[in-house]
Formats: sequence, C-alpha cells, structure tokens
Amino acid sequence: MRFVYFTHSLVSDWNHGNAHFLRGVVRELQERGHEVRLFEPAGGWSRTNLLADRGPAAEAEFRRAFPHLSSETYDPASLDLDQALERADVVIVHEWNDHDLVAAIGRKRAAGGTFSLLFHDTHHRSVSDPEAMARYDLSAYDGVLAYGAVIAEIYRKAGWGRRAWVWHEAADTALFRPLDAPAGGVARGDLVWIGNWGDDERTAELHEFLLGPVRALGLRAAVHGVRYPDEARHALAEAGIEYRGYLPNHEAPAAFARHRVTVHVPRRYYSRVLSGIPTIRPFEALACGIPLLSAPWEDSEGLFRPGQDFLFVRDGDEMTRRLRDVLSDEGLRTELIRSGLETIRARHTCGHRAEELLAVCRSLGSGASLLEEAR
Repeated sequence: MRFVYFTHSLVSDWNHGNAHFLRGVVRELQERGHEVRLFEPAGGWSRTNLLADRGPAAEAEFRRAFPHLSSETYDPASLDLDQALERADVVIVHEWNDHDLVAAIGRKRAAGGTFSLLFHDTHHRSVSDPEAMARYDLSAYDGVLAYGAVIAEIYRKAGWGRRAWVWHEAADTALFRPLDAPAGGVARGDLVWIGNWGDDERTAELHEFLLGPVRALGLRAAVHGVRYPDEARHALAEAGIEYRGYLPNHEAPAAFARHRVTVHVPRRYYSRVLSGIPTIRPFEALACGIPLLSAPWEDSEGLFRPGQDFLFVRDGDEMTRRLRDVLSDEGLRTELIRSGLETIRARHTCGHRAEELLAVCRSLGSGASLLEEAR
C-alpha cells in the first residue's frame, strides 16, 4: 500500500513525542514493503524550536540517525494537495495539523478520492481543549485512530461508532533495546528521568515523585528535557539533580544504560482524566531494560502487569522507599527488567502497531466514508 501521512514533524522530536512513534511505525511499514510519504509544515513549532535550541546540525543528526526516513516540508499556502495525494491508498492526518488543511484533505476525499482517510489523535486536547478539537471538520474522514480507549470513546459518542480505533503508542524496538552499561570504569548514575517540564501540568507531581525522593536518598540523578523555566532548574539543582537539557530521542537508550533506574511521572490529564494512556515514555524505558517506578495512573486497558513489569507508587514517601528497594536489591531489578521486556516484546512494539494499522486499513477497504454513509 501507499501511505501518505501529514505530521507536525518527523524530523523534530523537540517536545513532540509523536515523532518517536511515527519513526518506528514508518520503519515497520517500509520493512513490510509499503511506501510511506510524509509531509510536515515548514516553520512548524517543534522543528523551529529544535533549530533554535540545537542549530542546523540537529537536522543533519536526524538524517544520520534515521537514514531510511525523510519528510517533505510544505508551505500551507501553496501546497498542491492533488500532487501530494496522488496514488495514495491510505492518508493519515495527525491532529496537530492546521484546521484548514484537515478540512481541505477531507474535501478531496468527499469529492471522489479513492484513498482511505484517517485522523490520528495523540494528545489530551479532546478533554483539555474540546473547542479547538470541535473545529476540525472530519465529516469526510473514514475513521479516527485514538491513542487510548477513553479518547476513542469520545469520538464514538460523537457518532463515529466502530470507526474509532484504539491505537496506542509503542516502542521502536529496533532503536529502544537494552544496551551494555558504560565500560572502562565509567561510573553509572542512579536515576535518570527523560521528560519535559511543560506548562505546570505536573509541577507538583515532579516535586513529589522525583525531586523529593532524589534529595531524600542522595541519589546521583540526571534529567533530560526541554521547557524548564528558571525556577524548575533551580529546584533541580537544590535537589542535587543535574539538568542536561534536550536529548534527541535516539540517544535515550544510551542514557538509560548509564543509570540504574528511571521513573514515570504522567501529566495531570493522564493521571486524573484520561485513564489507560501511559504516553510513550514507559514503553521506551521498559524496552531498554531499565527498572521503572511510576507515579499513579490507571492502567484501565491492561497494557502492563503492574507490580511485575514496573512498580506503581502512591505518593512521594512510597517512591522514596521503593527506589531504595530497587537500588539495593539486584534480584528485584533483574526481575523487573525481565518482565518489562517480556511484555513489550509480546505486545507493545511498533511492529505490533504497524500490523494493527494494516488491519484497520483492510477493514476499510474501498468502503464509503462516514459522510457518504450518512447520505
């Protein structure tokens, strides 16, 4: 099949976690013999910030790390949609695209386009900014790929019925895999956290589940990520945590290998409203074979085996105790690593998600769009 995907960015993962998943899924589709053509807007927010942070060398670094991947940048004002959609069998439009582009592609489908057309929702805006999401014209789309059952249910209640599919993110295991610890006497750190500070969506939680326990235990800890205001950097320093700034996602496996444990601190929407959505970070950490401890979120879809694949903690005090346990008990660390890897490899790789996508596409076939059914 020939896929066309309109993304916010393939090249930049600067505060853009969907790029992690997209790269892995595209790799898997290509290995199965499918063609994938990707479009991203020139001057997109993530890519612009990446270049401001790292300079032009960042794009060259992407090409070295992912020589099999490329995207075409476009100016929304001059994009030739007929050319972009030519010979497409499946078109997927990510929800960070401009409202006008989403609608224009839908009009091409409604005017007789023979491709299947899917909308890909990978964010919490369905509940945090429903007005913005409601402005998307999806009337000619064939279905929605939602990265959690709770989001898929929002679309089902809006009339999508069985055409809202759950499509969780997953680990690109060609990249995310256990690596050997540093050789040559290089000291390993105790704890690493890879994540962005964000817009006060988990500030209190980071203090409770990361900064406080690290300070209490005196751990050798490091944090990678972006959008850390001055007060956040000051708080990290006071807790004895080294702030290392932006980390290209393909370098995360090496960062995990340099440390003995990691934690997951979900944003508030995922811990309190959008149950069952862990985001991509736990998948990637477990795929790298590092023990993981997580602040609360509800695994309502049974993606993992909590207590086996990773450890849930209820509060900062329990995080402190369980970190001490994991760091002092080699047997516990070994069992968490084994179990986490087993679950990822059995259920949560980008290969699994590529097969799920292909199954969705086969189910659509050349059927009518939702708009055509309504007529």
